[in-house]
Amino acid sequence: MTMEIQLEAKAIQGLDLSPAQEQIAPLLAQGKLSAYEQQLRFSIDYPREDTDPRELSEIPEIRLWFIRLDAVYPWLPFLLDWKAGELARYTAMLIPHQFHRTDGIQFNPEALEIFVMGKTFVLIDWMQQQGIEPRSRLKAMTQMLGYELDDGFFDLTIKDRAI
Repeated sequence: MTMEIQLEAKAIQGLDLSPAQEQIAPLLAQGKLSAYEQQLRFSIDYPREDTDPRELSEIPEIRLWFIRLDAVYPWLPFLLDWKAGELARYTAMLIPHQFHRTDGIQFNPEALEIFVMGKTFVLIDWMQQQGIEPRSRLKAMTQMLGYELDDGFFDLTIKDRAI
């Protein structure tokens, strides 16, 4: 059930979210988002010179498109295909980082911590609204980004709720 969003230069340059909206809107309308948990991938077609060494997440226009997308769908990490690297790539679109030939992507530690906690709070509330158990899923998501969330954290944030 993998879902792929085809993202081309024209949409990126125009900050046009319709490629994503066309895929996500029907799922929202039908209440079927949970069926697409960790199923979303992006296919990005953005022309670059052969000598351009930048990764896609280092191109300001692409990053700006993803920042806009994140503002509209702040819960989108729930849908991203983590195993295919989409969570790491999405994170790289939104926070400062550097690429190292030997160590791979290196996120700014403070920015990553703020991102992880911000997404955790957004997703706790959103998942509860959707009737989805957040604890195990968010622990797994944050572990993918190098963080461990203690059960005590969830006790503080969801103590008055049924989930």
